[in-house]
Amino acid sequence: MKTKRNPHVTAAAMIAIAACLAGASAGLRAQRGAATTIAIGGADLAGVVTSPNGPEAGVWVIAETSDLPTKFGKMVVTNDTGGYLIPDLPKASYSVWVRGYGLVDSPKVKTAPGTHLNLTAVPAPNAAMAAEYYPGVYWYSMLKIPDKSEFPGTGPNGNGIQEVMKTQPYWIDTVKNSCQSCHALGSKGVRRIPTALGPSQNSVEAWRRRLQAGQAKNNMAVTLGRLGPQKAVSLFADWTDRIAAGELPFAKPERPQGVERNVVISMWEWSTPKAYLHDAISSDKRDPRVNANGLIYGSPEESTDMVPVLDPNTATATQVKHPYRDPKTPSSTDLPRGTSPYWGDEPIWDGHTSVHNPILDEKGRVWFTARIRPPENPDFCKQGSDHPSAKVAPLGVSGRQLSMYDPKTGKWSLINTCFSTQHLYFAKDADNTLWTSAGGPDSGVVGWLNTRMYDRTGDEVKSQGWTPLILDTNGNGKRDEYVEANQPLDPKKDKRVMAAFYGVQPSTVDDSIWGQAMDVGFSRLDQPGYILRLVPGPNPSQTALAEVYLPPDIGYGSRGIDLDLNGVVWTALSSGHLASFDRRKCKGPLNGPTAATGKHCPEGWTLYQFPGPQFKGVTDAGSADHAYYVWVDRYNTLGLGANVPIAEANGGEALLALVNGKFVNIHIPYPMGFFSKNVDGRIDNPNTGWKGRGVWTTTGTRTVFHNEGGTASRPKAYKVQMRPDPLAR
Repeated sequence: MKTKRNPHVTAAAMIAIAACLAGASAGLRAQRGAATTIAIGGADLAGVVTSPNGPEAGVWVIAETSDLPTKFGKMVVTNDTGGYLIPDLPKASYSVWVRGYGLVDSPKVKTAPGTHLNLTAVPAPNAAMAAEYYPGVYWYSMLKIPDKSEFPGTGPNGNGIQEVMKTQPYWIDTVKNSCQSCHALGSKGVRRIPTALGPSQNSVEAWRRRLQAGQAKNNMAVTLGRLGPQKAVSLFADWTDRIAAGELPFAKPERPQGVERNVVISMWEWSTPKAYLHDAISSDKRDPRVNANGLIYGSPEESTDMVPVLDPNTATATQVKHPYRDPKTPSSTDLPRGTSPYWGDEPIWDGHTSVHNPILDEKGRVWFTARIRPPENPDFCKQGSDHPSAKVAPLGVSGRQLSMYDPKTGKWSLINTCFSTQHLYFAKDADNTLWTSAGGPDSGVVGWLNTRMYDRTGDEVKSQGWTPLILDTNGNGKRDEYVEANQPLDPKKDKRVMAAFYGVQPSTVDDSIWGQAMDVGFSRLDQPGYILRLVPGPNPSQTALAEVYLPPDIGYGSRGIDLDLNGVVWTALSSGHLASFDRRKCKGPLNGPTAATGKHCPEGWTLYQFPGPQFKGVTDAGSADHAYYVWVDRYNTLGLGANVPIAEANGGEALLALVNGKFVNIHIPYPMGFFSKNVDGRIDNPNTGWKGRGVWTTTGTRTVFHNEGGTASRPKAYKVQMRPDPLAR
């Protein structure tokens, strides 16, 4: 985004930079001895970072090159005495600079690997310039949230908040899971009105216009309709008005401390500036040694049918076109759109396949949740079909199905499912069952594919199945006739829950499947976001039984799910917590009428508050930060230990790893606006220590152009590793 610069601020910055450069020669001489004591190899870069204040500890040193087939960068953090070491840089010419809280970026210095290079950091000349480098959540938390006393809403003729917004948590969950989860609200491109939007009478009008820009205008209109358009737009306008007037975040981030300084972050550009990425995959979660040193695959969701592929060994980014079956498959170019201040009237998204989530199997094949046809289901899915699952829960539509790409042959398999798909994971069973989530609750079912049968027969109809979610509310331990979700309990019958999985994960300790249903902000239903346990039984569409669990009242809005090797469930909450649920701790009966409440095992929950500020004026415990998903590092691919849960905090622009009950904040400093929706780990070589392992992620914001780099910026793939100390090589 282009913005007009304040000439006084710019002059102040130049004075500060000039002062630093004036003393740089003497500083470099003084540091030369310290720098050369850091042992390096021919592919390393090392030195000491100082400023007029002395050694700068806990700041990032960034090296970037455009000499390779795709743009590449590497980032490390300085130690207690300002020392840094960037290991294993590919041969190229690099621009190197210092970034950190309390600083502005230092001048970029050209160098090559195998060099000792001391760097001079530049203190920010004022608080406003320092705040430009804060993670987005520090700006985002300045957004005013309506007071608890304003709920439930009284509608457009009352306080402007819709009646469906019954509590303040409903509002917060909607802002986080319907707004922040796609567009990083604290990023520079959102917290300021772009001048290219054109003149407006006031910021309320400007916000109304920007919310109609691009190809996501329908989704944004629906969200505004839930919040109350008048109230929501006035609060967003007030937020940007205060920032434009010079108001700064009321909290400040801390520099990396302790083990956070051991991080090594590698970055590659992939895909195109007009696309965005949802997820990336590197290995099989059940065995992270699969696909060692292999290609990384991404999912571009609505933006394009071109699946990005990265070879990190050669820094080469390519693409593979995802096919679809039916020429009438809808395209994102068909979406209503308004004029964009970045792209004008160009529909930059051109995807038919809506490739959402990839996963690798034990053979290194890539499975996707993807759209291969229009939404109308074939007859075998519907009422009157003899398919075993259709007899129980007929399905009329499916928004997304399944696909599989075999890199060895270059061939695609398109798999027509009756159930909609969102996320997918393999179970450890004889059938290599691929369990899926539906995303939203509309279908009310959980679907699966028997991949062993599909590989053997190619029969997509017989290989798939699905089941509704039925609670054992009569307490007899088996599935019986049931009442529907909108009917009262019957002591002689079971009870259906009209929900579906958003996150899905097979258990690590038994044959159950765990899922997570979204709260009101995403589901748009007046029901809470459950954690669900599904026990398939011998004939799942007929025998599967479910259990539902809700966190303590302080927590709400579950998003994403994973399990550690002990069977403990982890999820992120929009209340601003990472939460664990240990079913082994439950004291009461897990079936019977109380099981329908989800409140029958409070003792199973533990909540960990995310770092960062809470919304100003919100008195409940929690954080304004929000994690899109959660992933458990079962096999220590990152280097912080086994069974470490990692939340993708897209407000804090970080991976938050929970180690011994405390968060390790791995902030990704470049480009500003890092926004992750998933993490995946891989072990390339178990015999080479930290260098042979790492976790992979990608930028997942739908609007890459809101972030540093603007419309020229492409999505980024990141590899994150933890070494023993900040100077290890």
